[in-house]
Amino acid sequence: MSKTKQQAPVSAAPSAAARAILDVAEGLAQTRGYNGFSYADVAARLDVTKASLHYHFPSKAELGRALIERYHEVFAAALDTINREVDEPCARLERYVALYDAVMRNDRMCLCGMLAAEHATLPEAMQAQLKVFFDANERWLTTVLEQGCRVGRFAFKERANERARALLGALEGAMLMARSYGDPRRFRAAADCVLADLCKSPPHALRNTPARHRDRNS
Repeated sequence: MSKTKQQAPVSAAPSAAARAILDVAEGLAQTRGYNGFSYADVAARLDVTKASLHYHFPSKAELGRALIERYHEVFAAALDTINREVDEPCARLERYVALYDAVMRNDRMCLCGMLAAEHATLPEAMQAQLKVFFDANERWLTTVLEQGCRVGRFAFKERANERARALLGALEGAMLMARSYGDPRRFRAAADCVLADLCKSPPHALRNTPARHRDRNS
């Protein structure tokens, strides 16, 4: 089984107060975008002063960078779980799509996809962290696609890393379109089409079969 370790940023564990700030800020960023909320919004939701926020995150740019780093760490851990629990390439991609699907069903967007839409207005440190997140996802997808080609599950003309970029872009774009209509089912339908283009088994069949059975019977 492939166990490609994701290189997430390493940072000190935040305090309970800092985690609460990050939780609220993440929710706001995933629904409004980075430029759609202020320290005043976060402070109001936590019923604290803005000064207390600045104690933990002296600037909004530092808060934004911390948000991306934490999101990357959580996402990387989810990818490691997929690596441990699933061997079959198509099933791995289905589990990957499910990460995005779960976010949409909570009326949120992928944090990094949301921030990417504001890339030109973000601080440089945040722009750099976004690239780290997307690069890690592209590497993971490339590994899965290469594995799938080796075992005859995938067939495409371009290089695996190019297809990985296209796949990631398709999923992030599908989220934006689904959000425009307020209908997460649009994301799922688009994702199913993307998976169907790659996998010999229909995506709905993969979703309805427990991972352990998919792996054993593939």
